[in-house]
Amino acid sequence: MRILLYVSLAAFAFTAVAPASVPAALADPQRCHPSYPDYCIAPPPPDLDCPDITGPKPFRVRHDVRGADPHGFDRDKDGRACEPPRRRRS
Repeated sequence: MRILLYVSLAAFAFTAVAPASVPAALADPQRCHPSYPDYCIAPPPPDLDCPDITGPKPFRVRHDVRGADPHGFDRDKDGRACEPPRRRRS
């Protein structure tokens, strides 16, 4: 399932375009970065962080494309973006 998200870069006004239960958006569909197959997210600018992404998390990140993960959502490069911090075993 591909969820399209759009963002007004000037005002970050959010508008849902997928099912009504899916919150808003982060990019022009003509500029969707191929690293993010589950969401339509434009490449920077602006630089986005995980809290800027609305919708289900973690989401997939492809590292086999040019300029992979320009927003740095997948810090550990495991293909899952915006994962909750791992708990350390004591």
